[in-house]
Amino acid sequence: MSNDETTPGPRASRHSDKPRKRRRGLKITLGVLLVLLLATGGTLYWLYSQLDGNIKGVDINKALGEDRPEKLPTSGQNLLVLGSDSRAGAENEELGGGGAVSGARSDTAMVVHIPEGRSKAVAVSIPRDTLVTRPECVKDDGSTVAGKERVMFNSVYAQVGPACVVKTVEKMSGVRVDHYLEIDFAGFKDLVDAIGGVTVDVPQDIDDKSSGLHLTAGPQKLDGTQSLAYVRTRHGIGDGSDLGRIGLQQQFLMALLSEVKSQDLLGSPTNSYKIAKSATKSLTTDSSLASLTSLAEFARSMNGVDPASMETIMLPVAYDKIDPNRVIAAEPQAGQLWKAIREDTTIPEDAKKSPATGG
Repeated sequence: MSNDETTPGPRASRHSDKPRKRRRGLKITLGVLLVLLLATGGTLYWLYSQLDGNIKGVDINKALGEDRPEKLPTSGQNLLVLGSDSRAGAENEELGGGGAVSGARSDTAMVVHIPEGRSKAVAVSIPRDTLVTRPECVKDDGSTVAGKERVMFNSVYAQVGPACVVKTVEKMSGVRVDHYLEIDFAGFKDLVDAIGGVTVDVPQDIDDKSSGLHLTAGPQKLDGTQSLAYVRTRHGIGDGSDLGRIGLQQQFLMALLSEVKSQDLLGSPTNSYKIAKSATKSLTTDSSLASLTSLAEFARSMNGVDPASMETIMLPVAYDKIDPNRVIAAEPQAGQLWKAIREDTTIPEDAKKSPATGG
């Protein structure tokens, strides 16, 4: 009888082992998943932080204070885009056109106007050789630089910095600049290579020994080194002046923006980490855009704007009577152009015509 009474004990014990083993296995599985989840989350956060930290910011509002054009309620958005170019050092010398030039310069400057509704845009290029009046500006170290007349536009960046470039543009145009975006030309070589190249329609054969660029007319897919030479070339097209290459720079930047938009680099940066890393390392923005989140939100708000259909205009200029190697804003065309942008109205056709063409 006692054997019958004790028999069920071991059988019950054997049956209860399975739930315990299942629970133990479940705990192990959950533990592994939790570790993987934390590791993945940590990796994503590290990737995000690294990309976020690549973007450099400039506090334009603090630097300029209240001495700025009024922001009109229906004036859309105005973005100042600079292509900065430092050709100093061995690496840049190998890329063509470097070595003898020190410091960074604003080789390309465009005021991109995005009207209300953000369905279209216009980009106005300011030739780097344009003589302008530089207003009094404050440098990063707090020192004040006195205003000066008849200075080359691209010297403002080199001598005083980006905030003074914004102030100079606002003074000459009366247009309130909402955002600032600077692209480092030497840095975007890696970006162009990372996205697999940029296709441009070369308008004519280019044989420029100075920049090392040799291209035949027609559609060409340019790698990073060729792209850098393309935006730098001035001896291989037109009259050898800055005016001749402005069309190339506008064309290339629009093609680059179209490619970046098509690959949704800012919309999903962790999916294209190598490309996003190259893109963010090449950027300096105003402080309100100087984070991956803010930049991505701004980019998404521009989804309705197609860079390929963006109208590109050169600021109407005339050759300077004192120094024919320099140009000055042509009036009344320049005034009419800036007025249309300020008021978010249609730009008159006469305001798009430049007496100096660089052809």
